[in-house]
Amino acid sequence: MFKREVQNQIQQHYDKLISLGYNVVGVFLYGSQNYELDYSGSDVDSKAIVLPNLDDIVLNRQPVSTTVDMENGCLCDVKDIRKMFECFKKQNINFIELLFTQYYVLNPIYKDLYMPMLDNAEMIARYNNYAGINCMCGMALEKFNALTHPYPSIKDKIEKWGYDPKQLHHILRLKDFIVRYCNGEEYRNILIPNNKEYLLKIKSNCDYSLEEAKKIAKDTSDWIKKYKDIYIITHSLIINERALEIMKKVMTDLIAFSIRNEVCDNE
Repeated sequence: MFKREVQNQIQQHYDKLISLGYNVVGVFLYGSQNYELDYSGSDVDSKAIVLPNLDDIVLNRQPVSTTVDMENGCLCDVKDIRKMFECFKKQNINFIELLFTQYYVLNPIYKDLYMPMLDNAEMIARYNNYAGINCMCGMALEKFNALTHPYPSIKDKIEKWGYDPKQLHHILRLKDFIVRYCNGEEYRNILIPNNKEYLLKIKSNCDYSLEEAKKIAKDTSDWIKKYKDIYIITHSLIINERALEIMKKVMTDLIAFSIRNEVCDNE
């Protein structure tokens, strides 16, 4: 898919959320295009950061966390900034990737206040090394459990092959990811797998039998868990307090700025 087309779709996601009344900080591409593992026809999915209003805070309403259908099979995961930043702190790689994507739209009102997140992406991506590798290991297990589960979105694949090749390619991608992460390679670089062609082949072609796929997935998931366990035994926990302060300040500044504007507009 051409870069311009991807960016145009992210802009459409942003425009739709604005039309729905969300107070949007930004919309960011999420998924295969960020790893260079997309192919013709890949969906363009996104995640959006939105701000609460004064009533949301005063009345202690549950922060927004929902999925908006963008049509044509594309989805946008919409989260209150408080929820989104919790995901950043947990080092969930499905959210950390938003700090590195080249496809995003920032609300011009909030752009300057949010930019420290992008300027310090590498630091934030390694805020907590144990959380990072635990997330990778947990995700591999999640993908293994999903390999043969007949979820509605992949039921046709399960009926045809007995498993979902996409889940297998994710498990193998995570093996490449965790090794390079633990070796200290820049996060921006490890988002792009070293074995990209192999992963694309697995994702788009069902070359393995069900039993072969299950064995590869099990062996790889077990390997990732063992690798994680050894890392934790041989490495100390590292918490980057500077990264935490940046996240706190950005979130606080954005909410405060938005509420000041809301109060002034209502006077």
